[in-house]
Amino acid sequence: MKQLIEEFKTFISKGNVLGLAIGIIIGGAFNDIVNSLINDVIMPVIGRLLSGVSFDSWYIPLDGNTYESFAAAKAASAPMITIGNFISAVINFFIIALVLFFIMKAANKAAALTKKQEEEAAAAPAEPSEEVKLLTEIRDALAKK
Repeated sequence: MKQLIEEFKTFISKGNVLGLAIGIIIGGAFNDIVNSLINDVIMPVIGRLLSGVSFDSWYIPLDGNTYESFAAAKAASAPMITIGNFISAVINFFIIALVLFFIMKAANKAAALTKKQEEEAAAAPAEPSEEVKLLTEIRDALAKK
């Protein structure tokens, strides 16, 4: 049991778990930003372009009744398909996917640049140390005699 606890402590204290936790927290904050972008910036513009239509009010009641508004259907606890929420979620997904694509593209470019620099550094021969230079001079001097 003691060994199991030690292994668990080692697992938790590794950077991968902490990095994952930080990534989840930042992802949640990023999700809030994207949701605000969709709901507060993009959807009103799209609604304006479509003659003032609000996606939030797009719904299909499943009980066969007709309601004055989305709020009335919601107040009646009517089962409904909220198409507007689905459209917002799809746009949200594409924006997040696009941002992640650009982040990964930049990360891959940075990794390729770093790899290229490492390869160039490895390809260049290392300059011999002062001791090696001195020994080479002594060897050459002895070879001349």
